[in-house]
Amino acid sequence: MDILTLVERIGEAPAAALLGLMTGIIFGIAAQRSRFCLRAATVEFARGRMGDKVAVWLLTFSTAVVWVQGAQYLGLFRAEDARIMAIPGSWSGAVIGGLLFGVGMVLARGCSGRLLVLAATGNLRSVVSGLVFAVVAQMSLSGWLASTRDSLAALWVTSGGHNMDLLAALGLPPMSGLAFGIAVAALALVVSARNKIGAWRLIFASGVGFAVAVGWVSTYALSQVAFDPVPVESATFTGPSASTLMFFLDNTAILEFDVGLVPGVFVGSFLASWLAGEFHFQGFEDEANMRRALTGAALMGFGGMLAGGCAIGNGVTGGSVFAGTAWLALLCMWIGAMTTDFLVDQRGVRQPA
Repeated sequence: MDILTLVERIGEAPAAALLGLMTGIIFGIAAQRSRFCLRAATVEFARGRMGDKVAVWLLTFSTAVVWVQGAQYLGLFRAEDARIMAIPGSWSGAVIGGLLFGVGMVLARGCSGRLLVLAATGNLRSVVSGLVFAVVAQMSLSGWLASTRDSLAALWVTSGGHNMDLLAALGLPPMSGLAFGIAVAALALVVSARNKIGAWRLIFASGVGFAVAVGWVSTYALSQVAFDPVPVESATFTGPSASTLMFFLDNTAILEFDVGLVPGVFVGSFLASWLAGEFHFQGFEDEANMRRALTGAALMGFGGMLAGGCAIGNGVTGGSVFAGTAWLALLCMWIGAMTTDFLVDQRGVRQPA
């Protein structure tokens, strides 16, 4: 069934939600089985190791770039139509929000996407932290924290009324994005081989990148046939977490890609963990860990909304289209996470990497 037939049968909004659900299920399965996590990769790197967690992150990131840039080369997607590229980006938001998000994901022991995946496997710590993340993200979007977010984001914005395309800004040919992705994938495979990572985990790691491409291509295809404007977007969890929360709290909320994405990730991760016999309930270890996790979740909620995306939204989805603010936010997330791990965990009580 093509996109036009789907839209004619169920309507534009339900079709967008269904595409989000499909993208989320692929992402949830792949992320759960590969144990993809930016926080774990940054902690591992901060402690001087190029281990399996760094390898999985590199492979996910690189395959997202390869899939997305390949889809663009084949005419299945246009990066300039992506929502992250079509609107002004905030350099100040990327720096401040990225740093806050990096701090938060180390304190919470997982980025927002990882918390959602873990919540579906029975991790009650992640359920509570994820709810705090979603509430603070909504507050930062249109609640008490919105004015602060707007003020910080307005300090320094991209010029020209849109985000910066790094490839164009550097004067590089269109195929350079695909070549870069292939080069990073080769590095990821070398690191994977040194850590003796199994083939299935590598396949699932690349599946996370594939899910990002599915989101971009499917929403682009929908935008070409829909009567009303449809955002061209893919996997990210700051805005969608807030949107999904409000969908269940506000009976005037409408279906959209975001509302399908979050439940899709939950369903995919739950099925993957259940079939693998890995579903089991877990809670907070103690009061100190609870305070730490909830503080981290709150920092991620505000930081992710300020940065224009989370570790997935900026670090993989935005990075795959070479959005300037996404790459800067990703860099700041690494800096914030590594600094926090050094100051809090390496000098204090170590948390599992």
